[in-house]
Amino acid sequence: MDITISGEIINLLIVLSLAATVAGFMAGLLGVGGGIIMVPALYYAFSVLDFDITTRMHLSVGTSLAIIIPTSIISTKTHSEYNAVDFKMVKSFGLFILCGVIAGTFLAVNLKTPALVLFFAFFAFLVGLFFIFLRENLMNNPKTISDVVKKTTGIVIGFISVPLGIGGGSLMVPFMRTFGYDIRKSIGTAAAVGFLIAVSGAITMSISGKMIGNVNAPYSFGYINLMGFLVFVPVTTVMARIGAKAVHKIDKKLLSKIFGIFLICVSIRSFFEYLNIS
Repeated sequence: MDITISGEIINLLIVLSLAATVAGFMAGLLGVGGGIIMVPALYYAFSVLDFDITTRMHLSVGTSLAIIIPTSIISTKTHSEYNAVDFKMVKSFGLFILCGVIAGTFLAVNLKTPALVLFFAFFAFLVGLFFIFLRENLMNNPKTISDVVKKTTGIVIGFISVPLGIGGGSLMVPFMRTFGYDIRKSIGTAAAVGFLIAVSGAITMSISGKMIGNVNAPYSFGYINLMGFLVFVPVTTVMARIGAKAVHKIDKKLLSKIFGIFLICVSIRSFFEYLNIS
């Protein structure tokens, strides 16, 4: 291995480690699983490695879901220590999340990379606007959510989360806030729902990738890249706990604004990437 190649690998590891640090902290802080940072970070890393453009975004999405599994466990555990997880709601979403994930996987594997990137950018932008401008207009007292609404929402969240490579927090948090749940309770519950989505999503993405057989990237199992997984997991699991603890020390209004601005920045960056590859 020559000096140039060694330097590229070192730079890649540094980039992945920094991205993992931010992703893990934001996962605990915002209950988003970190996927909304990890997907663009992994996509950049796989671009540096010159992975096939036709499966680059699919690998980013699948790998992100796999990484979210341990991250969401740590985040959920920490939030539960502050009694900030509604496990009854998580249980009511279970089966319907799975149905949505299966349908979402079918969509993800049939979309081309530019379409996946644009989908990701558009979604992040809408959720960012929601938290910046609409959060203050939401109710402050929890309202009963009907079973029909829970079932429908579970399917929708599962369906949308897989093509985005996220744990569903970006959808679950606004959903719970709309029904008057406290921002911290919403974030903690979203982290637990993220675990369900991540496990089922990672399994379906790895199996579908193996079945289609179009992945040429090294160290990959279906649409999950083991190198990206091994670099991210140790860092994100540590930072997720730190971020989850920080939630309970930050003003709720400020927390929502941070969430919104963060998502807007990510969406703009993703849109420019779409323009470059389309």
